[in-house]
Amino acid sequence: MSLLKKVLRSPVIEQAPPVLVDIGASGGPNPAWKALAKYSICIAFDPDTREMGPTRRASKVYRELHIFNRAVTSGVEGESEFYLTKSPACSSLFAPNTDELAAWEFAGRFQVLKKAVVETMQIATALRALNLDRVDWFKTDSQGGDLRLFLSLGEPLIRKVMVAEFEPGIIDSYCGEDKLGELMSSMDARGFWMSDVTIKGSTRVARDASCGLGRFERHYMVHLLKPSPGWGEVTYMNSFSGGEFSRRDYLLGWVCASIQRQHGFALELAAAAARHFEDAIFDELKRDTVRRIRRSYFNLRAYFPLARRAIHKWRRLGLAKAAPRCSA
Repeated sequence: MSLLKKVLRSPVIEQAPPVLVDIGASGGPNPAWKALAKYSICIAFDPDTREMGPTRRASKVYRELHIFNRAVTSGVEGESEFYLTKSPACSSLFAPNTDELAAWEFAGRFQVLKKAVVETMQIATALRALNLDRVDWFKTDSQGGDLRLFLSLGEPLIRKVMVAEFEPGIIDSYCGEDKLGELMSSMDARGFWMSDVTIKGSTRVARDASCGLGRFERHYMVHLLKPSPGWGEVTYMNSFSGGEFSRRDYLLGWVCASIQRQHGFALELAAAAARHFEDAIFDELKRDTVRRIRRSYFNLRAYFPLARRAIHKWRRLGLAKAAPRCSA
């Protein structure tokens, strides 16, 4: 049994299993939760049921799976207008910003097929209904309201979130949406650090025929143009810098850091926990993480390209002589 599984099967974790919140859950389970799911309680939200099949079929993946076909709100619960777009992944409580989108190749995905009235609920309502008092891994793809939904958890819950995943906008795809800059400022102020970010986007080219492009060019050739940033996929981790953290928190923090392959941070958490708690498990976590780090040194697929670049740089600086060619 791996040490990660040993930790997840420990009594302190089994008595308070990880709680995973998935806002915008259509399309199936979050791949990052593969190692956690079996031991965790997942709360999934999505009012657009068109692509919820994979999520429903994943019920056996989790210890518990609770699906709410409702839109999550940070405001008053009740009913709200929901924009069902051509691409289900773009459906939102926020109206697509058609004026801004008109200049972008992917504007067609945001075409509103119809407006539906959907029930809305707060995350806190779902937690109370399930008798849960924590959120350990928060993942949201709400199409516009990621930051305000995270803040709606309230500071006591936010301080104990281990990992938070967001998909904030860079351009104004939706009217009044939360933007990447706002998210970064807010998370920095709350003691989280950005562990990963992938910037994605679209091509800045209007699809209007008046631009001078033919029909074939507008529909196909524009994909060959350079894309520009449109949104980001951002992951934050709790720095454990403020507040009181329990033995369970450190154990689960180490698991999350290991899953994210943030082995340097995992080692930091294990070392800090070893100082706070008289428990041999944390020394074991340290040794395991050191082994993981050392194994990465000798990952041949990663090592040889790095070695070639280093030798090339040394040669340019005159620090190494070229190896003589072998003669027959």
